[in-house]
Amino acid sequence: MNRTGRLGGLIGDERTNAVAAWLLVAFVALVAVASALEGDFVWVAFSAGVVTIVIVPPAAYRNPRAMLPWEVLVLVVLPVFGRAFAAPGLTMDVTTYLSVAALALVVAVELDVFTTVGMTNWFAVLFVVVATMATAGVWAVVQWLFDLFLGTTLVLPAQPPLTDAQEQAALNALMWDFVSATVAGVLAGVIFVVYFRRKADARIRLPREVEEVIE
Repeated sequence: MNRTGRLGGLIGDERTNAVAAWLLVAFVALVAVASALEGDFVWVAFSAGVVTIVIVPPAAYRNPRAMLPWEVLVLVVLPVFGRAFAAPGLTMDVTTYLSVAALALVVAVELDVFTTVGMTNWFAVLFVVVATMATAGVWAVVQWLFDLFLGTTLVLPAQPPLTDAQEQAALNALMWDFVSATVAGVLAGVIFVVYFRRKADARIRLPREVEEVIE
């Protein structure tokens, strides 16, 4: 496989990619710590989930250079960065949708790069969309549990018992959240096919020993 092709000038080699990727992972870990200190345990859970999923390949192959492309991690870090540093309430919904879609994109890229799973382009888009919707559902349940047990108002507008109007408003908002997450998933799926599969062959940045195992 040609390891000095289209991405040669952009990333250099797998070692450079790994360094950039690990720096981004370290940033997400720092956000998790900062969120814990602020008592924002929902984003602690999300950040911890991102770190766990991202380090699966280097842990599985016992090679710190077996990392995802740094570009896909940037897509995860950007909404986390926005959630951590933006004014409260200003971008919460937007960053939630982007974060969920980016996490689904990470899973898709991991399967495409580090396994022998083969997906056609249309199925790849469908996979990312469905993964985004599933992640959004889990995310909603997590936030609902935090509302019940920690007194937050992430899904519920107030602590139970709620009035019929409050329940309806919460349900409507949740449905729109799922619609928005689905739209974000479609965009993530298109990015996956157009960039990570057609333009940027991420496998040229893998260590040779990992390539041999996959192939």
